[in-house]
Amino acid sequence: MNSRARALLSCMTFTLGSDAALRKPIQIGDTSAENRIFMAPLTRSRADADATPSDLAVTYYAQRAAAGLIISEATAICEQANGAYMNTPGLYTDRHQEKWGEIASAVHSAGGKMFVQLWHVGRMAHPEISGFDVVGPSAVGANLTTHTPSGKQALQIPRALTVEEIGTIVGQFRSAARRAVDAGMDGVEIHGANGYLLHEFSSDVVNQRTDAYGGSPENRARLTAEVVEAVADEIGAGRVGLRISPGNTAGDMQENDKVGAYEALLRRIDALGLAYLHILIDPSDPVFATLRSLWGGPVVLNTGRERDTSFCQLEELAEWGVISAAAVGRAFLANPDLIRRLEVGAELNEPDVATFYAPGPVGYTDYPTMAELQQV
Repeated sequence: MNSRARALLSCMTFTLGSDAALRKPIQIGDTSAENRIFMAPLTRSRADADATPSDLAVTYYAQRAAAGLIISEATAICEQANGAYMNTPGLYTDRHQEKWGEIASAVHSAGGKMFVQLWHVGRMAHPEISGFDVVGPSAVGANLTTHTPSGKQALQIPRALTVEEIGTIVGQFRSAARRAVDAGMDGVEIHGANGYLLHEFSSDVVNQRTDAYGGSPENRARLTAEVVEAVADEIGAGRVGLRISPGNTAGDMQENDKVGAYEALLRRIDALGLAYLHILIDPSDPVFATLRSLWGGPVVLNTGRERDTSFCQLEELAEWGVISAAAVGRAFLANPDLIRRLEVGAELNEPDVATFYAPGPVGYTDYPTMAELQQV
């Protein structure tokens, strides 16, 4: 049997051995993570009507505290920043902060570490959800629909933000980050990916501005860079991560130039000493190698694939030093004890797609652990 065949066979029954690279602890900025398998952000639409995380969220995140780092579901920095989906959380009121504090305490009590992912949904919002007009870099809409209180509706053409409004948004990211840390969170992740506002500004298709925030790669990267710099100044760079997804088409996103704005961004912020750069990309994409070469800090990779074969690939990338950690989503949703299951090579629960965005505990806090299954 040749080496390629042996590698494929080992991937069919992947086990996170005691000497595995992904099992080793790592320092991520100011945070010490016990392992290198992080929980990726997952929108689950279970927040209260006022964007406060529910009591179920406290249980949900604490159940998954064995992750090296939990990255929370995307969380709005202000009311207008919400509105892509119903019942998603925010972090801009005292009530929000109090509940995120309960979540932080529960995760820490269970031995875990956690960052809150902060976002502005930009043109992906619908006014029936947010209660505000829709904004973006330019008047270029996404050809998509979303579920609203009155049913499925087409997204609207956004209004282009003014320079003054852009400055306000930078300040709102800063304020939400302060609330996160004051609530007891270990840090925040800035959401610059998946077709939302910061990603929209990075695009040479969606962003048609002719001012300092549009045109050249440096200008298209400017808003994300200013947000990162403001948040790092507020809470310390070692508590800040950034997520990007070059070339990702989520949210009807289009980018003819899939590299330029990201190269400009990383050159501008690399020296800050952020906790990590989180990239959603296929590692075989040449863009990944280009951007990886520009980043001096920890790199967290999310491939979007979470089968045994991809866990094996992630382990190889970590062993070679190409990535510092891996972020996985659905596998953590369906397996609160994912780390333990990988350590012993146990079968994984399958995620129930029908319950991803449904209310209540089903498909959220009721996935069984191995110990619970053995008791049945």
